Amino acid sequence: MNSLLTIPFLLGPAALIAVNADETPVAPEKNIVETAVSAGSFNTLAAALTAADLVDALQGDGPYTVFAPTDEAFAALPQETLQALLQPENKDLLQTILLHHVVPGEVRAAAVVDITGASSLAGQRLAVEVGEGVSVGGAQVLKTDIACSNGVIHVIDRVILPATEDIVTTAVNNGSFKTLAAALGAAGLVETLKGEGPFTVFAPTDEAFAKLPEGTVESLVKPENKAKLTAILTYHVVPGRIYAKDAVAAEAAATVQGGKVRIAIKNGQLKVNDSKVVLSDIETSNGVIHVIDSVLLPR
Repeated sequence: MNSLLTIPFLLGPAALIAVNADETPVAPEKNIVETAVSAGSFNTLAAALTAADLVDALQGDGPYTVFAPTDEAFAALPQETLQALLQPENKDLLQTILLHHVVPGEVRAAAVVDITGASSLAGQRLAVEVGEGVSVGGAQVLKTDIACSNGVIHVIDRVILPATEDIVTTAVNNGSFKTLAAALGAAGLVETLKGEGPFTVFAPTDEAFAKLPEGTVESLVKPENKAKLTAILTYHVVPGRIYAKDAVAAEAAATVQGGKVRIAIKNGQLKVNDSKVVLSDIETSNGVIHVIDSVLLPR
């Protein structure tokens, strides 16, 4: 006769999983929200989910993988930041932050250590690093594989904050893309690249524009050359979020301009056409930026 062995999971009595003597698991009864609430260590997370109207979503079928910050993780945020996030006028930002802790599907710890990143429900990438421990989005994973009826919870030691600035704002604030910003303004593309997206932008630095023949930039930003300038700039933009690893695997990408750019690693250097990628995977709220050392010219 099979007897039931009740094995406590990492959250204690709130998260129990029953296993038959033949090692056939019995599905947990509590969903993600119920498991977190009953654990007693996620009161702030529960309050935030309520304020963001995400409770019903995370009680749905899923499955979801949730990287759950403890109360101590939320307490590490500046007090005024946490209080502001819980205000009704900041609901959209709070939703984005919380969804950045959720990955579609059930990703167990054994699978997490074999990947370099995963896309959250907020649309941005969570980087995964494995060393002495495992970190996700810069947060250390404290406990893993807490089974729920609609997914799995991994406990983390800090709140993971997604990028909140768009592509244009990120580039302008960097200080190395003044020529690109001016060109986008002259071409009437600023609002587009501040829009919802997502976009992948291969962004030439000021030094990259300076490599063009003397007088080229000055000529391109003239109103009569707007169409040509627009074609050049949109040749640097690809729809969607394409990270370096995925770009290399694809070998080419279709640009908004209509042409394609070639992507490859040559002599250990990531290249787009003949331009070197000097910095990759800069996350923004509406896409990703890869910094390049030469302006791409449509063929």
